[in-house]
Amino acid sequence: MRYTAALFKSKVARPIPQEPVPFQEILPLKLKPAVSGKGDRTSEVCCLQEMSVMLACFKKNEFSQQLCSKEIDSFQKCYTGHLATKKVKKDKEAKGVLTPGEKQLSSKQVNTLLKKFPNFK
Repeated sequence: MRYTAALFKSKVARPIPQEPVPFQEILPLKLKPAVSGKGDRTSEVCCLQEMSVMLACFKKNEFSQQLCSKEIDSFQKCYTGHLATKKVKKDKEAKGVLTPGEKQLSSKQVNTLLKKFPNFK
């Protein structure tokens, strides 16, 4: 703590430039006509709470499935629900259907938007 306080009080800091730095355009400032689909491959973690409850029940009951049937059922319901929502989302993405207000767009949906609103020269 002592050193940081001394550094903040010292006058060795970089001076503030008086004139703004001019902007140099290296590449044209416009969007490409399409995006790649490389960023869509993310690993999603689902039903983590249900899985941890199920594993805690297994540990408590010495891995007896009969005593933890309620936790197993809740985990299976959560996972089948996740698979169903994932399938619906994948079908929408494959068709390029846009839903208003969606924050996470796939590459196909972004490409659909870019075709709908192209860059002007």
